[in-house]
Amino acid sequence: MPIRSASARWEGNLTEGSGTVKTGKGGLQGNYSFKSRFEEGEGTNPEELIAAAHAGCFSMAFSKGLADEGHTPTSVETTAKVHMDKTDGGFGVTRIELETVGDVPGIDEATFQKLAESAKENCPISRLLSPGAQISLVAKLA
Repeated sequence: MPIRSASARWEGNLTEGSGTVKTGKGGLQGNYSFKSRFEEGEGTNPEELIAAAHAGCFSMAFSKGLADEGHTPTSVETTAKVHMDKTDGGFGVTRIELETVGDVPGIDEATFQKLAESAKENCPISRLLSPGAQISLVAKLA
């Protein structure tokens, strides 16, 4: 398997500095700052990048699980909401809410929910994050 990478550069102090992040092949890049991370400032932040990675990984895993059971989806659209909170040990990602909508012809609700839950438990990013963060899922058929 290939090794994936990303880079970040930060200039200045924590509250007034700024930085840039870039994925290894340059597909995603953006500016970030204290305000974009801890307030509502312009730019991205590490937690948004985690959300994007989780939404993408879950969507692919769910699509595979559906297809493996004979229900190839027309589409799977997922949003991940990453919550960073102050805890006794400092700031940390405590919770991730996955919300997905699948357009899956011919599937029943119970099978759809079972496969969505399996994808939540087994996608590589969920497995990485679940020891430290509670992951919830709301899955809807389109």
